Amino acid sequence: MTRLKQALQEASGRAERIELSTASGMQVWHVWNKDAGHPLVLLHGGSGSWNHWVLNVLPLSEKRAVWALDTPGLGDSELPAGVVDADDLALPVEQGLQGLFKQAPIDLVGFSFGGLIAGFLAAHQPMRIKRLVLVGVPGLGLSNNIPNMRGFRDNMTPEEREAVHKNNLLAIMLHNEDLVSPDMLVMQARNVERDRLRRRRIARSDALLALQSQWQCQVHGIWGEHDALYEGKMPELRQALGQCDLRSFTLIKDAGHWVPYEQADAFNQQLLACLAST
Repeated sequence: MTRLKQALQEASGRAERIELSTASGMQVWHVWNKDAGHPLVLLHGGSGSWNHWVLNVLPLSEKRAVWALDTPGLGDSELPAGVVDADDLALPVEQGLQGLFKQAPIDLVGFSFGGLIAGFLAAHQPMRIKRLVLVGVPGLGLSNNIPNMRGFRDNMTPEEREAVHKNNLLAIMLHNEDLVSPDMLVMQARNVERDRLRRRRIARSDALLALQSQWQCQVHGIWGEHDALYEGKMPELRQALGQCDLRSFTLIKDAGHWVPYEQADAFNQQLLACLAST
């Protein structure tokens, strides 16, 4: 059994799956160590699901109650009416948080597209978030274009579709080609086919620059040093986060955009350090 398949089985097997009814539709949450107190909420990346965090949830749950959402319109959560992009998702996500935690503040970790949603949520509901951890987040006006991304055609064979998934994982998500296993390609294909948010545009903008002044929580940044979105722009990236209460900014070696997976041990250690800050 491969590492990924084993991790998926263990994480799924030890999770409680919650189908939460909200005004914006049904949301699917997974929780580990539910009764461990102050909630740690994870928002995954675009065209993903909770399994973007597959190598993180169990180690983190040794210290915290870990809640991972399938973002509305992605994974197994329903697409709310009228939702197109990250700015539309702050309200549905807040409805889910309200249903689970009432007014209690949370620690919020957002990876990539999930970080965009977290940024809008922190602006619209500033008292909701105690700590905000941004991981490989776009929307800062600095993201590189990824010219070698490929799309799908209806008449593609399964082998051709698999080749596109592998190309795209290496173009934007991963630095290390050896991590692209058959099990990962299956997981990626399943996530992509459930993506109903196909007109996203905010990631290419500088939307988070204007929102930072509204954040009232402490902020931490964790990036892979080879993140394709910011290759060659890391000094400017830290400066772009200069309008918020940035407590730490960490580059993790030998990792691309999907740093929680590619260097899971280093990421988990750094995230726990951020969450211990006062």
